[in-house]
Amino acid sequence: MSPNQDRQPFWATQPNELFKRLRTTADGLTTEESKIRLAELGPNLLKKKRRTDPIALFVSQFRSPIILILLIAAAISFFLADRQDAVIILVIVFASGFLGFLQERRAADAVAGLTAMVQIKATVLRDGNSTAVPVEEIVPGDVILLAAGDSIPGDCLIFESKDLFVDEAALTGETYPAEKAVGMVPSDSPLAKRSNALFMGTHVVSGMAKAVVVLTGRGTEFGKVSDRLRLRPPETEFERGVRRFGFFLMEVTLMLVVAIFAINVYLSRPVLNSFLFSLALAVGLTPQLLPAIISINLAHGARKMAESQVIVKRLSSIENFGSMNVLCSDKTGTLTQGVVELRSALDNHGDESEKVLLYAYINSYFQTGFTNPIDVAIRKRRPSDLSGVIKLDEVPYDFVRKRLSVLVEQNGKRFIITKGAFEKVLGVCSSAEDHRGERVELAGAQEKMHMIFEDLGTHGYRVLGIAYRNMGEETSIAKDSEREMTFLGFLVFYDPPKRELAETIRELSELGITLKVITGDNRLVASVVVQEVGIKDPIVVTGSELSSMSDEALFSRVDKVDVFAEVEPNQKERIIRALQKTKNVVGYMGDGINDASALHAADVGISVDSAVDVAKDAADIVLLKKDLGVLLEGTREGRTTFANTLKYVFMATSANFGNMFSMAGASLFLSFLPLLPKQVLLTNLLTDFPETTIATDTVDPEMVREPRRWDIGFIRRFMLVFGIISSVFDFLMFAALVFLLNASVIQFRTAWLLESVISASVIVLVIRTRRPFFRSLPAKQLLIATVTIIGVALLLPYALPGSVFDFEALPVSFPLVIGLIVVLYVLVAEFAKRMFYRSSWAR
Repeated sequence: MSPNQDRQPFWATQPNELFKRLRTTADGLTTEESKIRLAELGPNLLKKKRRTDPIALFVSQFRSPIILILLIAAAISFFLADRQDAVIILVIVFASGFLGFLQERRAADAVAGLTAMVQIKATVLRDGNSTAVPVEEIVPGDVILLAAGDSIPGDCLIFESKDLFVDEAALTGETYPAEKAVGMVPSDSPLAKRSNALFMGTHVVSGMAKAVVVLTGRGTEFGKVSDRLRLRPPETEFERGVRRFGFFLMEVTLMLVVAIFAINVYLSRPVLNSFLFSLALAVGLTPQLLPAIISINLAHGARKMAESQVIVKRLSSIENFGSMNVLCSDKTGTLTQGVVELRSALDNHGDESEKVLLYAYINSYFQTGFTNPIDVAIRKRRPSDLSGVIKLDEVPYDFVRKRLSVLVEQNGKRFIITKGAFEKVLGVCSSAEDHRGERVELAGAQEKMHMIFEDLGTHGYRVLGIAYRNMGEETSIAKDSEREMTFLGFLVFYDPPKRELAETIRELSELGITLKVITGDNRLVASVVVQEVGIKDPIVVTGSELSSMSDEALFSRVDKVDVFAEVEPNQKERIIRALQKTKNVVGYMGDGINDASALHAADVGISVDSAVDVAKDAADIVLLKKDLGVLLEGTREGRTTFANTLKYVFMATSANFGNMFSMAGASLFLSFLPLLPKQVLLTNLLTDFPETTIATDTVDPEMVREPRRWDIGFIRRFMLVFGIISSVFDFLMFAALVFLLNASVIQFRTAWLLESVISASVIVLVIRTRRPFFRSLPAKQLLIATVTIIGVALLLPYALPGSVFDFEALPVSFPLVIGLIVVLYVLVAEFAKRMFYRSSWAR
């Protein structure tokens, strides 16, 4: 349905001609035709929706270089040495990969279901009626209706518009919004000069328009350069931690593999067996399931957060949610109830005025910009009969002017009515109206007007100004029509604070989260509201003060400020960046057009389902309810997810490091390998199984009381302490087997595998909590999995699979010694844990 290449480009084509080419009309397509085009052209996406291909996901489980080398070595062994052992090694590696595949597939399916709950929609004309449809269902020929805050879903030609400004920074790099209007431009015009066209990937800042969609998906300008523009999202704190942890393990593993292989070859042991043994140890040391465990934890956290009405769009942001220690939020609808009431309409002497109320009602009734609670409140207050009033024109609200004007005609007289922020309206006035309805010089009335404004602000009221001017014979207005106006009076609004908010803020504080309010509202109003919700003696910085403040001065003050009031949209991102520079993990909660850059800049961008498209699209997390109380539960879930991820890291590194180090050491002193390569891999597979249930584990309350971050130094210290303890008991087991029990080679390997699996499974219950293990019960799934694996390990020597792995049944004395050593290991580990967390090593 797109225009042929040999025709004029759409921006150089008349709308009527383009309607013919696209086989559409100004009333849009029919529903039936849109379905046909969607089936023919496919969804409006820059790239196909990523469906989790089972085969690709399974193959991805074997991307680790160590696993690939092991598979190659096993294949060589199949042709050169023991085929049965090679097959067993391959089966175990594939079984381990299949375990990871099952977990990641389930996690991916869960996340896909959750993200489908939050869709960006566009308003289109279908069958002549306006309707909201998902952006991916937009097709060429659709007519879209645009207002402030809307994302543009395709490349379009405008055929109706009013004061339309569009942010095209993603395509042109221009800082300021571009003005758009109906018209014709030359076919060779560069993208930035196509003033009659709209492009996918941009959004409306102010004004309104009707446009016909010409190109969608990869056919758009944005689609053509999407590979270049699609920058990787900034690395999160959690992702940085995982990457650093991966490098740390790689260094340890590489040194271990090279050293063990070299020593075994030096001792004249078979080269291939030594190589396989070294690789098997490397696999044992590497937490293979870490990617799967992270995916499982994040998906489980996302499901739990969804139960609290929090939808996660970017999974890694869950961990940042848990690490967040500063939350920046707007005032309206978050601290307040968001149900604005018009309390008074006052003249310039502070008295109730019917004229002020009438003019305010006319302005709100006829404005056609984006819906806002202020206009709703005015319309509720005075349902007047305006049958004698005719609207001629309008200048919509924008965030620079902070005013909204309409031109109306009544009884043959034409006049403009402007309402907006008090200072902004006052700034375009040259006179004021007194209580007799006569105009007076503004200078003489200003002092009284400012007194009224400040008095109302100190009582927590939001105050707008309203003004008017006779327009003679004018039939249209523009922004420069807002001049030499007469200030008429004040509109006084009240948005009461949420009753339960003081308790919520106290709970946020107990979780180590500092709330900072960033609002465009007057400093007096903002100060009163935050005091009413429990922030005593707030430190307030205004936008004008921020403008005169250097970055260094802002860095030194930003942590101490409670409220940033009267801020401009571009100042929000600067505040976020300053907080991040002072080592904070920052969340930003916003739902407006002017919040997009701050949402992108924040470590955790939080919006609501009712937000404008551009805010919802920029957010990492979307709330189905605009309430800080919802964030409380989300934060706890984020920290629970982070805690469970770290549990796996602690278990895998300490137990694996201890066991693998012990086997490496034992291989130097014994005349045989302590475990065959296939037995090492079996040990790793069995000990991994209980850890796949860690996402469901309970977390002690103290683990979610404060923000937590990755600390590689702490993990290294933990691994050394508990790895060494594990090794001590491993060598104790070696000594018992050699000197006390006089074990044969097969008995040695059988008993050592039993001790390794049982001790690694039981120690999970110790390491998972900072409390004594008997005072912190694990989740049922973890407990069942642990008991099951211990049972499997005990039965293995006596069952048929045991002979395949070269095990044999053990005399009764062996299990008794194993049991005694495991009990001693648990007791010593419990004592060491207590001392470790009390020492400076845990800090």
